[in-house]
Amino acid sequence: MMTSGLPVVVALVGPTGVGKTEVSLQLAELLNAEIISADSMQIYRGMDIGTAKATPEERSRVTHHLIDILDPGQSFSVAQYQQLAREAIASINVRGKLPLLVGGSGLYLRATLYPYQFTDFRGNSAFRLSLEERAAREGSAVLHAELSRVDPLSAAKLHHNDARRIIRALEVYHYTGRCISTQEENTRNANLAYNTLWYGLDRERAELYSRIDRRVEEMLAAGLLEEVSRVRKYWLQSESSKSIAGQALGYKELLPYLDGMEPLDSAVDRLKRESRRYARRQLIWFRGEKRIEWFILSEGNQASEVAGMIADRVRESLMITASRIKEDIPQADRQHDY
Repeated sequence: MMTSGLPVVVALVGPTGVGKTEVSLQLAELLNAEIISADSMQIYRGMDIGTAKATPEERSRVTHHLIDILDPGQSFSVAQYQQLAREAIASINVRGKLPLLVGGSGLYLRATLYPYQFTDFRGNSAFRLSLEERAAREGSAVLHAELSRVDPLSAAKLHHNDARRIIRALEVYHYTGRCISTQEENTRNANLAYNTLWYGLDRERAELYSRIDRRVEEMLAAGLLEEVSRVRKYWLQSESSKSIAGQALGYKELLPYLDGMEPLDSAVDRLKRESRRYARRQLIWFRGEKRIEWFILSEGNQASEVAGMIADRVRESLMITASRIKEDIPQADRQHDY
């Protein structure tokens, strides 16, 4: 249920490869909206093909925010994203347009749309470095097993190869004695920061996985290997970015081939497999957000049709909210309501 008085934000979510870009463009055009990217890697300049970033032509159709704001060698946090996304929402509202938050990075979305409070502690770089060295030496699965013992809920949500988030969760527990999962649960039970209209896109599994495999081939044909070669120098120059941009899906899987350590076919097969696994993890994450209304894309249910259906839902919700706000106006003030 929407609460009168709070700004309205539309969130369009879904797994990688489902078709969010085209639906979001048509939806933004129908609703006079501006798009805010909720993708943890599209913030980086030069990482265009591997992140399936909207093309310059597509971005000329609709104003986009939080794309190409950093070089791949610069560090970035969810807290920074939260601040920038909320500033973008405010500026879009001031211009009388509708903010449309689009992406598949669940933590970025929740941090923006909920009253998310980040754990305030000064991590010890030596402790973090020791964890990073252990991950490199023993494998991140060992750290994941440790996290399972102290924070099983967080561990269950993280892939055992997601070293960056595993290390972050262990840091928080080490310095505060509290679990990140506890913070997230408290956040979900708190009041919303916005009137958020959640919509999700999905496809039949076989179709989604086929699209993912095909998209990997299309990215390679478009020059993904050359792009990885160009941007990897940034990761090597900055310790802080090795575990961020340097761990992006679609990039790290190709490094062994570029380093002459394995055949291209093996690297590509792993990229396809990891992309499918990532899509499954995204869907598990989003299924936990009960407010999402899901729409199924298919060959017979095109982006324009789904965008039209979602636009109708949004307009209906906005009309109901406007009616409730009017009902909340004190009787003495209604004589001035023209």
